[in-house]
Amino acid sequence: MSKITCSCGQVNPEGTDICQACGKPLTENVKNKQSILDMRYEGVARRSQTYNKSLIDKIWNFFSSVKVGVGIIVILLVSSSLGTLFPQELYIPRTGDPGQYYYEEYGVAGKVFYDLGFHNLYSSWWYMLLVAALGVSLLIASIDRVVPLYRSLKNQKVTRHSSFLKRQRFFSRTYANTAEIDNILTNSMSALQRKKYKVRQENGNLFAEKGRFSRWGPYVNHVGLIIFLIGVMLRFFPGMYVDEVLWLREGDKAVIPGTNGEYYLENEEFKVELYDQEDELFGEAIARAGGRVVENYQTNATLYQSMAGEVVGQNTLEEKFSGEIRVNEPMKFSNFGLYQVDYKLNEFSTITFALEDSETEEVLGEFTVDLFDPKNMYEVGDGNRVELREYYPNYFLDDDGLPSTESSIPDNPAFIFDFFTPDTPEGESSFLGIGRNVEPMGEEDNQYQIRFADIDTHNVTGLTVRKDQTLGLISVGGVIFMIGLVQGSYWNHRRIWIQNVNGEVWMSAHTNKNIYGIKKDLESISTTTGLIPPIDQKEKEGKER
Repeated sequence: MSKITCSCGQVNPEGTDICQACGKPLTENVKNKQSILDMRYEGVARRSQTYNKSLIDKIWNFFSSVKVGVGIIVILLVSSSLGTLFPQELYIPRTGDPGQYYYEEYGVAGKVFYDLGFHNLYSSWWYMLLVAALGVSLLIASIDRVVPLYRSLKNQKVTRHSSFLKRQRFFSRTYANTAEIDNILTNSMSALQRKKYKVRQENGNLFAEKGRFSRWGPYVNHVGLIIFLIGVMLRFFPGMYVDEVLWLREGDKAVIPGTNGEYYLENEEFKVELYDQEDELFGEAIARAGGRVVENYQTNATLYQSMAGEVVGQNTLEEKFSGEIRVNEPMKFSNFGLYQVDYKLNEFSTITFALEDSETEEVLGEFTVDLFDPKNMYEVGDGNRVELREYYPNYFLDDDGLPSTESSIPDNPAFIFDFFTPDTPEGESSFLGIGRNVEPMGEEDNQYQIRFADIDTHNVTGLTVRKDQTLGLISVGGVIFMIGLVQGSYWNHRRIWIQNVNGEVWMSAHTNKNIYGIKKDLESISTTTGLIPPIDQKEKEGKER
């Protein structure tokens, strides 16, 4: 990379607009422009403005662009908003084909939503790629600016070139003799120190500065955002984040989602407690609510851990502990938490049927169908058998008028049975559902029939299984982001130069924000020292136009 040598002898990298030693404008576009100097990055050379040859240079320059970063953010915002048009797949009923669900519920728009992959937007590869691209953009843009800026601010010189001083936003000249100049500089140093400025002196010139740390606020923001984005992306790595739903019936035992088969949970009992309608404090409100207001619902559960057995390939379940799971009182183990979120009372569990003579109603025998694990054939009495031809857990008629099921949950079970007896070896058929007992066409004169005899129900608990190993990282990122926000918002970097130039005292000043604050400092110093208050050259330019 070629170098630019200033008249003061300082060797600056190519792309430097302002000499890092004396402040003299170096490049033609800065020399020829007589307006206020752009001090955003102190006129330093940034890598993205210097190198543009190799593939790495081009990638670096692409991601260091603020426009690219803003573009990625806009794409992310638009994509995220589109993902909220309809529920994500995680929040729709898990009863069948998701594509069919979106089409039936939301029409063509829902089908397009599903086909474009917006149903699993926040875990899709391209969304994660956008998040990663934003993180890379933040990282490269920060490094591209903060490293040269740090070097420039760390090595600031007291004495600056006259063109540097004249082209600051605030500037004034005060004529004074030699004796007055010494007195002005002494008083100026005292006044600046009283204002909490850090003052340096060189060859009769002064440089005062305070609030430099505020310049790093935006970059602290970026660090916090990068850490936050890393935490978000880690949620999609196996074992880092789990948010699953576990429905468990009373008496059942099931593997806990997200534990890779290591932990099991048994629902010993689920119970619901209602508020007492005679309660003196809430009785009236309970009556208005219909008299059934849930005070507490909880799951009494036992946790098991799968342990290697004596025989290779066979594991045994070892009981770890038992406990109660209530709302806001989860059961916690090994970075997991089981939260009580929902329940379902009196879900059909088993139905007992009776096979009987159609005329005499003599019962030949009974059989029980487990609605979650039905058998294909049941022996009933002596020499009688019943075969389950079709089972519809949640029965309905589809658009073609054919029986079908909406889900695998037995909310509205229906059955088609074929039954055989010694008197009817060719078999007979019957269709049974809740509130219906129909003999199929051609079977109206059945010698035998099946009827409902008994129904058993059970309660079902709904638990959310959560594990979040990324929360600490996300929290740290959020805290760092807020520190950077406060750092860059509530403080500002102020600099004042006072120099003796050929019998004149020149005073110039710059701040990255809060113009009114530095104006007050300059007015106070001018009052104390007798210097002419610097004028705001930006306001002057505006009036001249």
